[in-house]
Amino acid sequence: MDDQKVTNLDYLNEVTGGDPEITKEFIEMFFEQIVEFKTGMRDYFAAKQYKELGELAHKAKSSVMTFGMNDLGVRLKQLQLKTQKLEGIETYESHVVEFENLMDQAKIELTETLEKIEKETR
Repeated sequence: MDDQKVTNLDYLNEVTGGDPEITKEFIEMFFEQIVEFKTGMRDYFAAKQYKELGELAHKAKSSVMTFGMNDLGVRLKQLQLKTQKLEGIETYESHVVEFENLMDQAKIELTETLEKIEKETR
């Protein structure tokens, strides 16, 4: 990965009114979702449960967009639409892998944000 951030917290800051404690809660909830999303996507893909994969992509879309990952949100929407029609099955794995990689990067960035909040609120 290059130095380009995958997250942008402008929207989250708007939602939280810039309140560091609420921002921290959102990030911590998202960390729990990341685990659920990554595991679910991997498992649904491996089991060829493509309808469920698409439903999870839809659920993940809202969460990632809250953290400014709008391009990923668009790609999750594309995956959702593909799975509804069982089109482009050969591309599903690349969507899942990309999602996992971006979630790993987002977790790193958001961990740094949490550390910054901790310092500022001491």
